[in-house]
Amino acid sequence: MISTSVRAYPRLTEAERLFREKNNDAASMVLIQHLREHRDEPRGLALLGEIALETGAFVQAEQFLRRAISFGTNSFDVQRSLAITLFRQDRLSEALAAFTQLEKSFDDLSLRATRASILDRLGRSEDSIEAYRSVVADSRAEAQHWITYGHSLRFAGRTDEAIAAYRHVIEDDPERGEAWWGLADIKSKILTDEDMCIMEREVGRAVDILNVEPLHMALGRGWHDRGEYERAFSHYGEGNRIRAELIKYDPSELSSEVDEFIRMIPVGRLDMPAQSTGPIPIFLVSLPRSGSTLLEQILSCHPEIEATGELPYVRALMRASLEMHMRRGPLTVPQYISRLSAEEKPALGAEYLRRSTDHRRSDAPFFIDKMPSNWSDILFIREILPQARFIEIRRNAMDCCFSNYTHHFGSAHAASFDLVHQARACVDYTRLMDHLGAAAPDLICSIRYETLIDAPETELRKALEYLGLEWTDDLLSFYESDRTVRTPSAEQVRRPLNRSGIGRWKPYAEWLGPLRETLGAVADS
Repeated sequence: MISTSVRAYPRLTEAERLFREKNNDAASMVLIQHLREHRDEPRGLALLGEIALETGAFVQAEQFLRRAISFGTNSFDVQRSLAITLFRQDRLSEALAAFTQLEKSFDDLSLRATRASILDRLGRSEDSIEAYRSVVADSRAEAQHWITYGHSLRFAGRTDEAIAAYRHVIEDDPERGEAWWGLADIKSKILTDEDMCIMEREVGRAVDILNVEPLHMALGRGWHDRGEYERAFSHYGEGNRIRAELIKYDPSELSSEVDEFIRMIPVGRLDMPAQSTGPIPIFLVSLPRSGSTLLEQILSCHPEIEATGELPYVRALMRASLEMHMRRGPLTVPQYISRLSAEEKPALGAEYLRRSTDHRRSDAPFFIDKMPSNWSDILFIREILPQARFIEIRRNAMDCCFSNYTHHFGSAHAASFDLVHQARACVDYTRLMDHLGAAAPDLICSIRYETLIDAPETELRKALEYLGLEWTDDLLSFYESDRTVRTPSAEQVRRPLNRSGIGRWKPYAEWLGPLRETLGAVADS
């Protein structure tokens, strides 16, 4: 935060006070008046940038912060805020350069930790682990640094080292829920009976709900592994109740957006994918926990396909562009897409391809982007990347929804914290995907998770035919790949195909009435 007290600028002093009190709207109004009286005064510009950053207006934040720097304010706080703004916009290579430069001038452990996180998101796994190792070796390292280090090790397949990192945290702070969840989420029965006793004790002692919620989810996973399904569901329910109250998700917003998309996409609205002489992105779309990581792992074994993981760029580009459009008034996402100009579309597509290059390690003609949120962005993607291909994987709705409900997600999957909300999201997903299938039958290749498990070659040949690629038996040896997998399914995709995820909801059937009722006909689809 900018900290200045200058008698010559009383409005600036007042704006700083309002900002400290979290009254951003009032602070902005005072700053605007201040800058009318003292045009381009750098500390006022910097504070406006701080306010925009805090409120999520990242494009404006960058503009104000760069102007402040150009007019003479170049403190550590301002430089760091600009670097954070680049990171929040998912301009990862630029953010990496900014944090690397800051790290050369300032001994701040958070800079090193953030740089490690950016390296991880860029898919530079070994560089990220090395950077995290430097962080946790510092005497100032905190529990969260060790936890993120553990996540990075786990995604790289270094499970024993990840377990050691999580247990290092638990030894010092046994009520640290995130570390317990790190252990519980490893797809092996890591939690001991002693661990379960400690967690049951700590969940009753913990005060911080940010610890209580993942402790409940970890206990749910531990009791599930022991076949204690009623106890498991009780913990899942309490953990999700806590998160739902914090998030306050409104399922009607997604339903309204899907309604609007369906009205926008009559039969014939979407053509066949365009031909391309450059790299062709394959958007692997699905609800979370549908098997997309497994399918990505399998397809990545084809010599003409590269997996790049969950790239954040579609939503990041849309968010930044939408922010600019909304300066003229509020817009829904479908309305925004319909207003994209002929000049904006190819520019956005080119920027997506430029950013995705940072994740490429080969010259394969196809690369996979499996960000889960892309399912609701198909129309936007088709507008900016007409050459894009789409492969959908769909899992039994009861299994999929229950799997989401029993996973400790961040706010990106806000529907997962309530059975009815999760069911409504699944119904909305199904409505949109089915409509797209009817409106443009050749646009999306649809794969069934259960068929992929039981008859993999049948489903995989369908996907390869859609892409115009030849069959290779290498696809069936996917579990031998040593690529880093940055999702909760990291361990599962390193094992041969199995049916362990099919029917996982059934021991909980007596408590899943609200889920089945809301899913309706979709429940058994």
